[in-house]
Amino acid sequence: MRNLWVAITAVNNAVKQFGTTEEAEIFKEKGNACYVKKDYSEALSYYTKAIDACPSNSSYYGNRAATLMMLGRFREALEDSQQAVRLDTLFMKGHLREGKCHLSLGNAMAANRCFQKVLELEPTNAQALLERKNAAAVLEYEKMAEFGFEKRDFRKVVYCMDRALDFAVACHRFRILKAECLALLGRYPDAQSVVSDILRMDSTNADALYVRGLCLYYEDCIDKAVQFFIQALRMAPDHKKAHSACRNAKALKAKKEEGNSAFKARDYEAAYKIYTDALTIDPNNIKTNAKVYCNRATAGAKLSKLAQAIEDCCSAIKLDESYIKAYLRRAQCYMDMEQYEEAVRDYDKVYHTENTKEHKQLLKHAQLALKKSKRKDYYKVLGVSKDATEDEIKKAYRKRALMHHPDRHSGSSAEVRKEEEQKFKEVGEAFTVLSDPKKKSRYDCGHELDNSGTGMGDFDANNIFKTFFGGPGNFSFETTSGPGNYYFQFS
Repeated sequence: MRNLWVAITAVNNAVKQFGTTEEAEIFKEKGNACYVKKDYSEALSYYTKAIDACPSNSSYYGNRAATLMMLGRFREALEDSQQAVRLDTLFMKGHLREGKCHLSLGNAMAANRCFQKVLELEPTNAQALLERKNAAAVLEYEKMAEFGFEKRDFRKVVYCMDRALDFAVACHRFRILKAECLALLGRYPDAQSVVSDILRMDSTNADALYVRGLCLYYEDCIDKAVQFFIQALRMAPDHKKAHSACRNAKALKAKKEEGNSAFKARDYEAAYKIYTDALTIDPNNIKTNAKVYCNRATAGAKLSKLAQAIEDCCSAIKLDESYIKAYLRRAQCYMDMEQYEEAVRDYDKVYHTENTKEHKQLLKHAQLALKKSKRKDYYKVLGVSKDATEDEIKKAYRKRALMHHPDRHSGSSAEVRKEEEQKFKEVGEAFTVLSDPKKKSRYDCGHELDNSGTGMGDFDANNIFKTFFGGPGNFSFETTSGPGNYYFQFS
């Protein structure tokens, strides 16, 4: 009786199993039909039902893996592929799909082992041979990228990662390395776009959080950057890069603020030193360092270190060619050093970039200074400042006229006499202009004096001298001990 019951149970189970298997095959066929029509979501649903009905069939897992791969869900596809080959170690498609999933996820070494397994089963399998070659290429690109990163050849790293991503289409690691190098190259929007896509899929990815913070840090948004670094460290407390970047960000912000405080307190020497220290914290932070260079240039200008200030402005512009403040600071330094052509060049660039009334006025002022610099500088000829009084101008003329008067050098060589005569004329010309309020005003405004009704065309240095000293009978040059040695004597 008991044997009969066992037999009946076995028959019922067999019938039930047959029904389940038949049902699973129906689901598989429906899944295949959807797959052919590229309706992958529906195909996934049917393959899942087939697996639920018959979980020991390797082909069902293989089919669902293929569908998940088409949907870009490679991690899930990898799990199904691995289950498929566990159920059937000779399932070549299963090994191929596992290898392709590994490769898509950036694990080229694991992928290579899978493709090698296929070739052990079928040495001439064309797809396995091709995929093994692709895996080898990814490994080579990884090696080149690692070497490039060590050498700070970030463009090469980006190139290698782009090529590797042609095969490892779902590899976050490659994308993040590419994004980090884009950030180090100053291509912040491109870098942020890459990591933002990753964070939308995985908001806890510490590497992506770090690179997002790095972009903000390099764009001088230090407070926001620190928040991302801290978030990355929460996800991965041992994240060395996030820890280092967070430390640098805080240190750079503190030094910059310390320097600004010293500058506002008019302690320019201290500010200059603090800005110098700040520049050593992180050479990779282009935008912040550009601002620090410009700040140091401002402090340097206050300390009359104009040449160093210009060098700092050049360094700032080299780091950030769009940094208008650095152009303005450099232009002012050029003006202070009377390098007017360079000043005009910088002001012209600023004006054509921002086109404001203020910048237009600065450009005009520099152009006028340049125009003046190409004329004789009568103030220099007389050795007086531009704000010299009438009495100071007269005293300067008296001194220079007597110094260069031709009679005083009558015993000198022809070359010296000619040189002194020219200087005598220039002194008289300078006095004629600067002693006349109308001429002086036109000269200071940059207007031409010739043919302007000022009488410059009738200028005679000797007449000016005679008029100033009261005529030829009121002075004489007498020799003291030899040729060329005279003293001036009033009658």
